[in-house]
Amino acid sequence: MIERNTVGRRLFIGSNYTFLTILSVLCILPLVHVLSVSFSSSAAASAGYVKLWPVDFTLSSYKYVLMKKEFFRSILVTLERVAIGLSVNMALTILVAYPLSKEVNKFRARTAYAWIFVFTMLFNGGLIPLYMTVKYTGVLDSIWALVLPGALPIFNMILLLNFFRGLPKELEEAAFMDGAGHWTTLWKMYVPLSLPALATITLFATVGHWNSWFDGLIFMNSPSHYPLQSYLQTIVIVKNFTAANLNNLKMLQEVDERTFKAAQIFLGALPILLVYPFLQRFFMKGIVLGSVKE
Repeated sequence: MIERNTVGRRLFIGSNYTFLTILSVLCILPLVHVLSVSFSSSAAASAGYVKLWPVDFTLSSYKYVLMKKEFFRSILVTLERVAIGLSVNMALTILVAYPLSKEVNKFRARTAYAWIFVFTMLFNGGLIPLYMTVKYTGVLDSIWALVLPGALPIFNMILLLNFFRGLPKELEEAAFMDGAGHWTTLWKMYVPLSLPALATITLFATVGHWNSWFDGLIFMNSPSHYPLQSYLQTIVIVKNFTAANLNNLKMLQEVDERTFKAAQIFLGALPILLVYPFLQRFFMKGIVLGSVKE
């Protein structure tokens, strides 16, 4: 179909670009403001002079953050959570999506299982039953309390399931004719052909584990076991920034509660900001999961 470059179409495209540009700016401005505050002096931040550019540029807030053992300990907990949680998420997502992508004549219980998974995505037992389950499972106050409750992301599984369904059935039939079984077909054919989809759900799972904070607060009894976002939530909510926490008077003059929190918040978001551009090209391919393919 040939698209005509009419006045209405040009107006529509221009409106889209304008709207998306404004939306992008609104999303970026808060991060720029936090970054500016983190690089500003305590006097400028307290007086409200900092907008989108640092005032009285200084690295004192970052120097103080890098001296905090609690900050680095929470980062290690989060890295451990991402490593274990991502591995468990991807393994279960692939193993569940593959059989559910088959036709009913090949897997008779497929529809029943699919509805069970969708039901768990829409409804849950509530916070107290979840806490009691984690407690009596014996994983409370351990890294597994942050991993096992969300071991199978249903939304990611549905995305990968639809991608598997879009792959040519002739490839699977040819593999079976050559003597391959389901395991060989899955790991040597389906998985390599699904790299865009796998990169997309990897990004979703990584960001989900990195940004999660509430489960750390309810499942961890000791603050030393808090992941990064749970630790940042406590320092943002609780005002525990006092002169006794600083080593000398000079640093007290350069660092205050706002600049200290802004530095930690930006450092907490920095790893995801660095990883995302490398997965962007796969994400753009995987965003059309389940669409018509030639």
